[in-house]
Amino acid sequence: MFEKVLVEKDILNSPHTQHILNKLKHNDPILINKVDEIWGKVKKPYLQKRENLNLFIGKKRGTLVKQAPDAYGLNGDPHFYFIHSYNCIYECQYCYLQGYFNTPDLVLYVNHDEIIKEIETTLDQHPNAWFHAGEFSDSLALNHITNEWSQYWDFFKARPEAKLELRTKSVNIKNILSLEPLKNVLLTFSLSPDEPSKEFDLKTPSTKARIKAIKKLSDSNFQLGIHFDPIIYSEDIEKIYSNLVDQLLENTNLDQINYFSLGVVRYTKDVYRQVESNYPDSKLHAHPYIKSFDNKIRYSKPMRNWLLSTVKNILLSKGVCESKVYLCME
Repeated sequence: MFEKVLVEKDILNSPHTQHILNKLKHNDPILINKVDEIWGKVKKPYLQKRENLNLFIGKKRGTLVKQAPDAYGLNGDPHFYFIHSYNCIYECQYCYLQGYFNTPDLVLYVNHDEIIKEIETTLDQHPNAWFHAGEFSDSLALNHITNEWSQYWDFFKARPEAKLELRTKSVNIKNILSLEPLKNVLLTFSLSPDEPSKEFDLKTPSTKARIKAIKKLSDSNFQLGIHFDPIIYSEDIEKIYSNLVDQLLENTNLDQINYFSLGVVRYTKDVYRQVESNYPDSKLHAHPYIKSFDNKIRYSKPMRNWLLSTVKNILLSKGVCESKVYLCME
């Protein structure tokens, strides 16, 4: 998968680092001082990830836990995210990472003790807080290599007032299924109907495969969440999302789905320029965008309202409680 593996000298002998290297069967990494001295310093085109992808392993420095933006999660509780990785092995055409970093190369951070310590400090200041993983990466896609989540499980089991969300499009759940289901730890999946997923979610597991993974987790009593995000304009939006919700509910215990988040496709100006450059013929461009209230590029307000209300009404018609549905970044 990776052409080169670069490791910070100070954490070469970390158990987490050695575990990753052993899984990769990579015994001769390139030693560096700090990830930030090399990673992203020379611009590497996003689509070069198809041919040449490097992996950096290091220690996350600076602020390890950050406050999430408004409308990031359910209303009422404070929300934070922590960074355990940068970039993703998948290639979704709308992904904001293509205009966020100068490189598609991946970074895995291994100082989980320090991240958990900062989560603990944050929780002491903000009781009942949510902590989210997967903001700048997919939280499960490389879990068979990293295997870090058992350490977080132990912490959140001891602090049941806090909540942990792992956001993913992956079906890489074998290690998760070996852990104890906890009421305050949620596995949340981004889902799109079959055709949009095939069109835009390149290299990701299919919608059918993701629902199969969700069923396995549901059958094992794990707590779940669903992100219908991004919703992309389609003339048959009602039909395709009705079918998607039917597929999901046929394979899942609705009581275990804690929430559904709904959001439309959206970009910063820099990300949108990259999307236009990387995918000029994509159907993402089939409907016009405007600069919206937060300077992000979105559909017009009437179009957003129609898309979001259509999908929300489908959920309500299938028996989902309105309190379980929230609009993301609106």
